[in-house]
Amino acid sequence: MIDVREPRNKKEIECLYKLRWIIMRKPWNQPRGSEKDELEDKSWNVIALDGKKVVGTARLHKKSETAGQIRFMCVDEEYRKRGIGKKMIDYLHEKAKAIGLKKIVADVRESAKEFYLSKGYNITGRGHTLFGEIKHFKMERELT
Repeated sequence: MIDVREPRNKKEIECLYKLRWIIMRKPWNQPRGSEKDELEDKSWNVIALDGKKVVGTARLHKKSETAGQIRFMCVDEEYRKRGIGKKMIDYLHEKAKAIGLKKIVADVRESAKEFYLSKGYNITGRGHTLFGEIKHFKMERELT
């Protein structure tokens, strides 16, 4: 059974950064450290665990007093199509509501667009192209 929660110790945090790098940066020859940004200390991370193994992660941070952004959402390839992404995004939506946010925005990779649409997000525009090849869409969802 997969457990979805916030990381509880340094090892879990190290594992979430490693998974982020392996999935979201290493295939494009990006260095370790590129999986982090200046908002890490002002954000809420969630992890998906299979026993003690971190198999998914995502992050929420505030963009304003009423809007948040989800970033760095990824699931280990062996664990995809099992509802882990849904559990993580649901967890972050609840966290966002608990801290008073009314809306979530995300810059979504083209490959994840349908997932976000299924979770009630709307496309608001074209986003950037990461590493010269990964197209993104700007998406948002009102929280109710």
